This record gives sequence, structure tokens and C-alpha cells, in this order.
Amino acid sequence: MKFDVPKELALEGITTLDAHTEGEPLRIITGGYPPIFGRTLLEKRRYLAEHLDQYRTLLMHEPRGHADMYGCLITEPVTPGADFGVLFLHNEGYSSMCGHAILAVTQVAAKCGVIKASSTPREIRIDAPAGLIRARIWQDQGEIKSDFLNVPSWAESLNGCVDVAGLGPVEYDIGFGGAYYAYVDADALGIDCSADNVAALIRHGRAIKQAVMTTHSLSHPLEEDLGFLYGTIFTSAHCSPGHHSKHVCVFADGEVDRSPTGTGVAGRIALLHAKGEVELGQSLTIESIVGGQMTVTATESMAYHGKQSVLPRVSGRAWITGSHRFVLEPSDPFSQGFFLR
Repeated sequence: MKFDVPKELALEGITTLDAHTEGEPLRIITGGYPPIFGRTLLEKRRYLAEHLDQYRTLLMHEPRGHADMYGCLITEPVTPGADFGVLFLHNEGYSSMCGHAILAVTQVAAKCGVIKASSTPREIRIDAPAGLIRARIWQDQGEIKSDFLNVPSWAESLNGCVDVAGLGPVEYDIGFGGAYYAYVDADALGIDCSADNVAALIRHGRAIKQAVMTTHSLSHPLEEDLGFLYGTIFTSAHCSPGHHSKHVCVFADGEVDRSPTGTGVAGRIALLHAKGEVELGQSLTIESIVGGQMTVTATESMAYHGKQSVLPRVSGRAWITGSHRFVLEPSDPFSQGFFLR
């Protein structure tokens, strides 16, 4: 028995190609979105939020998505020499940068033949709201691989302390790796970073983020729209042999990253380098709450508008999981979606 969706129900042709990077989902929107206006990616992001947000909630929220869904939109480039732009969507709004999405988009594009990959790494320049990302794509024994050189990343604040409901005094660092995160030592707080403890991690992550936001203001040196705390990253030394540490990132509206977080590992290596714990050129492999892994290296140091920064290179693996052609029946009461955790 064969079922075909009636053509009149097709949701303005919205189609997606779904993938995941080290366990973290990515819904790549391949068609059907209305035009997005703006001279820069930040202007385009503002336009999405102000005029087209109903499409984000439709695709990210239940019943078509879920509380931890993540997506991206491909746009035309805005920087001379860039190949394309990417805007990032999640359960609460729009990210400034997303490493797992960069890795997935480049690898999926190569697997679909949009980008040709060979044994020689090819550079792909991608505009993101946080700045220009220089990714590389290549083929190794028939397997598509990619990495990216991130925007300048730095230690924003070291050795802060804030009182958090249910936890008491919590020490934290703030790092920027395309977005600002509060980094907390989960082991010192006695917090288990396993998947069995995800509800408590979400609760504590939200509380820490709110407490830090209340007491610590942030200002990006170039863009006002980037000056906000995106989430909390719990770090733990309880990880697999040969790995440096484990990350659990709780971001946006209690969303949990299944990967180690591309921007998160970038900010982490900037913090470790600022503390003298990691040298330039030293690679670290960091694992996630589900065992995904990313490798990060501080390739060089630089001054960036008053911030002593490093340029992190991040790698990870991505796989295609499926494709969708979305439908919205006129009588469907859940066009804007909902959440149930």
C-alpha cells in the first residue's frame, strides 16, 4: 500500500535533509523558506526573528521537531570570497555560531555531491553571524572528513564565583568560541555528567546561566548582538581513556547538546591556553554526554580588538539520517509547535 502526500498540503515546498554530528541533530533546510533580507548575517538573523519565526517553531518544536532539535538555513554569502552563509536555529531562537552545524553542512554537501572532495583538503569559506569560518573538506580512504578554523576565541573571565539556588557558591570561567559560555567543573560540584542525570544537568545548567547573567554583563568587542551568555558547559575528568575531558552543554531554553559542542570546545581551549594548561598546536579530544567526540587545537595566538585570543581548529564526524518534505494541514492546531520534556 502506497501513501502519497496530496500536493495541496505541501508546506510551501519546505524540504530538509537531516543529519547528526557526533549525536547532535541538524535539520538542514534545503528549500521552501521565504526570502531572508539583510546585508550581513546578523541583519539576516534579526530579519528571521522579526518576520519568519513561525517557520523556526514549526520545524524545531514538536510535533515535527523536539526540545533538542537544531537546524540551519543556507544563505548567499555576504563577505567577499565566501562560498555561502549559514544561519542557525534552535528551540529558543537563533545562534551566533555552531560548530557541529558547520561540520555537518560541509560533510553532507560533499556526500551529496554539492562540494567535490578529494584527498587534498579543499577550503570552504562560510559566513556565520559570529564571523567568517574557514572549513576544510577532504576524502580519506573513501570517508568524507572536515574540520574548521573558528573565529578568534578567548578567555573572557577566569575564576568567577556566584551563588546558585540548589548548589550554593559555584566557581566558573567564561569563554568565547563564537558564543559565550559559562564553564563549570561538574566534578568539583559533585554533579554526574552521564546521560542518566540529564534532567538534573538541565536544571542546574539553567540555574547557573541565569545566576551568571544576573551578576556578569557581557559585551562583544565588535557586535552588540553577540554579547550574551548562550549556555552553561559542565566539564568533567570522568571520560574515556585517551580523551581530555567530557562536556555537557546546556544552552538556549534548556537544550542539551549531544555533541561536545563545537563552539564550546573552541572556548574551552581558549580558557585552557589562558591558564597555561595547553600549548599552541596541542590537540585535545573532548567527548560528549552520549560518547560523541571532537578534537580541538589552538593553532595560533593573536590579538583581537583588545582580546588575547587563539584560533581553534575543530574536527568531528557527521552522518545523514534522512530527508523530509513537510506538510501543514489547514486545520492543524499545532502550526507553531509545543514542547513536552
